[in-house]
Amino acid sequence: MSHVGDEIKALNASWSFGGDVHRVFDEHVSKSVPLYTLTHDIGAKIADFFLLEDSLAYDLGCSTGTFLRILAERTKHKNVQLIGCDVEENMSRAAAENCSSYSQIRILHGDIVEMPLEPCDFVSAYYTIQFVRPRFRQMVFDTIYRSLNWGGGFLFFEKVRAPDARFQDMMAQIYQDYKLEQGYSAAEVISKSQSIKGVLEPFSSQANLDMLRRAGFIDMMTVYKYLCFEGFLAIK
Repeated sequence: MSHVGDEIKALNASWSFGGDVHRVFDEHVSKSVPLYTLTHDIGAKIADFFLLEDSLAYDLGCSTGTFLRILAERTKHKNVQLIGCDVEENMSRAAAENCSSYSQIRILHGDIVEMPLEPCDFVSAYYTIQFVRPRFRQMVFDTIYRSLNWGGGFLFFEKVRAPDARFQDMMAQIYQDYKLEQGYSAAEVISKSQSIKGVLEPFSSQANLDMLRRAGFIDMMTVYKYLCFEGFLAIK
């Protein structure tokens, strides 16, 4: 087991958000994903267009509940219900504790591949779909599309692969430099890369758009792009 940064240890091709990762998750993701806090701000402002009176929203892979709390504060003058779900028990427990002061937030522990969704107006997923095994990924997109009310929005952020090998090589190296600049050692960067093999499986931008179209979405656009990270908004 090797150190991957922020006191987290992981085995080769066995990265997990379980165990004690929830204790340092917010620090780790903020250092590992460029402009992570900014994407929460973007997401909250986009949610304004979908979270109206009596709306229901889901945050899939809610981790420690940070984005849910942002949405709860932003919609506290409305009757909006927010549901977060996470596959890791310790993570969902941490989210429930962090969101305990917000009566409009409910946290579920479960796998989004198997979890039915109620009719809703907004679904968000921050760097979650990339951890869904590829053979189940289209199923998740299909479920989200069916669950959204007409006019509802699906906002998700992903690490994405570049359209060809030359661009992929450039983006990968720049991102590696970014992690070193955040204070991670070369050994930690390599160990993290080894740990996520077969666990984090990014698709290209086009592949994500194709999955949206197969699910039934017609209206979609990129709302954020930084190197190998992209945010997509699709409206039913």
